[in-house]
Amino acid sequence: MQLRDAIRPSAPDVPPTAALRAWLLRPAGRFMVALLAAVLAARATRVAVAFAQGGMDNAFVVRAGQVWLHGGAPYADRRFLYLPSAVLFAAAQAMLPASLLRVAAPVVCVGLIAGGWWCAVRLFRVPARSRFTVLGLLGLVLFWAPVGDLMNLGNWTAVGVFALPLALLLADRGRWSAAGIVLGVSVAVKPLLLPVVLLLIMARRWRALAWTVSLPLSLSAGAARIMPDPGGFFTRTLPFLLKGGDALMRPYDCSLPAVLPRLGVPPVLAEVVALAAAAAGVVCAWRRWRRADPGPARLADTAAMLMLASCLVSRPAYEHYLVVAVPLLLAGALDAGSVTRSPWFWAAFVPQVPGFAFPWLDASTRRAFKDTATLTGLAVVLAVRCARTPSGPPARRGRPPRQASIGAQPWRRSTADTSGAR
Repeated sequence: MQLRDAIRPSAPDVPPTAALRAWLLRPAGRFMVALLAAVLAARATRVAVAFAQGGMDNAFVVRAGQVWLHGGAPYADRRFLYLPSAVLFAAAQAMLPASLLRVAAPVVCVGLIAGGWWCAVRLFRVPARSRFTVLGLLGLVLFWAPVGDLMNLGNWTAVGVFALPLALLLADRGRWSAAGIVLGVSVAVKPLLLPVVLLLIMARRWRALAWTVSLPLSLSAGAARIMPDPGGFFTRTLPFLLKGGDALMRPYDCSLPAVLPRLGVPPVLAEVVALAAAAAGVVCAWRRWRRADPGPARLADTAAMLMLASCLVSRPAYEHYLVVAVPLLLAGALDAGSVTRSPWFWAAFVPQVPGFAFPWLDASTRRAFKDTATLTGLAVVLAVRCARTPSGPPARRGRPPRQASIGAQPWRRSTADTSGAR
């Protein structure tokens, strides 16, 4: 018996990364799920207690809806920065009882963020109940300030946080028209996802593009006919945005045209630098799309690159806008080619670590410098990853085999996983 054991080949060693990956893909226990639910409920409860209308930013749109319901012009308030179609959604909120709105607004905001993360991990075929899914969302909420700020503000950016990964998930499964409808509704609420139109053009999905453009235009045209002074969007709101807002908004604007002049760069040169950076980001996104390797990373990387490029140049751009793009990249962390494998990706988050102080940047009016450092760092790291030429033979166009899916459930050996079917 001892001789037989001696000549028996030893089991191969499992690499630590493979063991960690397998552990993360196993189902999360009840304690993890309960902890995540408690944290999300606590964040929503805090906003409901602190803000009567579900967050400071949500209060602006509710007031605009109330003004319209009473026969006034929503664009009389320059801080209502949305398309006329958004007035319909604002009015729907304004009609809710104050006690219900106070609770419903933060609950919906938290739900949209959680739903966006769920769509992002399902895009990469990660099981919805895996430890990676639960711990990933828990980490975003607890250790990344922009997610908490978005929840506290009740900003409609949360709609884009949910809509973008949902649209990419539908596109990955071949349902491009449905993806275009999701993007169109999101733009009608808040035009944050307009840069993703370039992705539809790159993919030559003209029907989806038509849905994305026609939905907000038709809703805006309909709303403009039943509101006073719809032209205020062009005469007051757009000039207000092009000038960078007011003294309340400018200190928090992390776009390059807003930050570089605060460092002594002439405004015209700052605009040129920002436009050049955004154009370079679009080119890198195009190169990433043309690489045409199989798998969902192509969609996620291209969309995230377009969103980061737009944040570099658009005014205003706030740190919670990053919540639209970053979870898409983090959801693919188990993929060997993910940008999250670069240490520089994580270094870009250092300025936003809660409780980490920088000399001369602790004042709230100087926070935009830290936000710009993170935005620029992420954009550069992703741009390099998108622009690089892949090594090895070119990838065959088509869908990857199911065995390569990172969402394969190793703990189920008797039946095949059908939850990630396209």
